[in-house]
Amino acid sequence: MLIEYKNATICQQNGEAILTDVNFHVDQGDFVYIIGRVGSGKSSLLKSIYQELDISTSEEARVLDYDMKTIRRKQVPALRRQMGIIFQDFQLLPDRTVYKNLRFVLRATGWPKSRVDARIDEVLTMVNMKSHMLRMPHELSGGEQQRIAIARALLNSPQLIVADEPTGNLDAETAEGIMMLLREISLTGTAVIMTTHNIPLLDKYPGIVYRCQDGKVEEVTGDYNRMIITEE
Repeated sequence: MLIEYKNATICQQNGEAILTDVNFHVDQGDFVYIIGRVGSGKSSLLKSIYQELDISTSEEARVLDYDMKTIRRKQVPALRRQMGIIFQDFQLLPDRTVYKNLRFVLRATGWPKSRVDARIDEVLTMVNMKSHMLRMPHELSGGEQQRIAIARALLNSPQLIVADEPTGNLDAETAEGIMMLLREISLTGTAVIMTTHNIPLLDKYPGIVYRCQDGKVEEVTGDYNRMIITEE
């Protein structure tokens, strides 16, 4: 078990509850979708996982063996080092090359200098971007930048990848490539949780499906085919 929420309440930074009675479970190697309308709480659920938003009350709320009700601020960096976080807008440092973007993360998370280059080679090879190592972010397409963002998320061999709309800014063909890459990652045992508005992805790349709606989170895995037909 990587994540276990039982009857959890997730609050905005102002203390207002955005999701209540949340029951959410993720195991090793799971591929999990979170769907719902804009403003329904999808990103808030993700943010609670990496402790950008608090869980105010719960019967249980554990992420990677951390109790999210009692976790201390000084423990949050260690929690985040066990997961990879992928953003819709990539969030690459614009003033440095791909190599230096990745080196920055490894040095910041305590990797010895002697191992940095080898690890960068490994993750760039995994996402088929090794030949782009010395390019600047502005020299890359959106799909290439997202592949670099995935490589960055893989640097610390995470148990869990959290991705907020990773295909949201990409064309259909590029999004397909990113989805295939994320599925390959999940098959290695790393769980992937992603929010998406692209409902047809659920049909082509099946996974566990949760829906945020009216302040609640509901597992709808068994209904997603019906949902696709309805929305089409």
